[in-house]
Amino acid sequence: MTHEHDDQHEHDDHGHDSASHGSAPLTDVDPAGLHAAVDALAATLHAYVDTAIGVRAEFGSSEADEDPRILALEARVGTLNAGLYDAIHDRLGMHSDLTGMTWQDDDEDDEDTLGDDEESDAFHVGLVVVRTPAAGDRTLDSALDVVEAGAADITQTLVEAGFSVVEWGVARGAHVVLGDEDDDEDDE
Repeated sequence: MTHEHDDQHEHDDHGHDSASHGSAPLTDVDPAGLHAAVDALAATLHAYVDTAIGVRAEFGSSEADEDPRILALEARVGTLNAGLYDAIHDRLGMHSDLTGMTWQDDDEDDEDTLGDDEESDAFHVGLVVVRTPAAGDRTLDSALDVVEAGAADITQTLVEAGFSVVEWGVARGAHVVLGDEDDDEDDE
């Protein structure tokens, strides 16, 4: 899989000419800081689950989505995820894609889904969403719910048109990698 470097991403004091960004294999990496970043993210995700259960016990789903406790924890998860990205980038020189979401039916085997005479391809829709005052209290995270609902509608429309959608996903910040897409990108 190939990743394009995001030039808008601000890096700390580590330049791309450091050993972590070189072409030689990187040895003697101390994983402690990376594991600490993962542990902090995992702890916050556990806190999110506990809080979400409590908030849902108090409110309906729409109100729960916009509850300040939920929004604060979602912001914290985003910050910690960005910190993990930066740690991996700084220490290993890699541009990790850890935040995309992909749904796939675990009961279906891709080889069983497509017949010998069927062809498939991946299609992508890109959106740049800007939060405006008209959005009120809605966050950019809530825009992902709208995008996901739209993707589900598109999927249903394709199925109704006679196509089989074997995999779909929604991501924020990077496109979703589906199936063997990395093979296609290597050919370009």
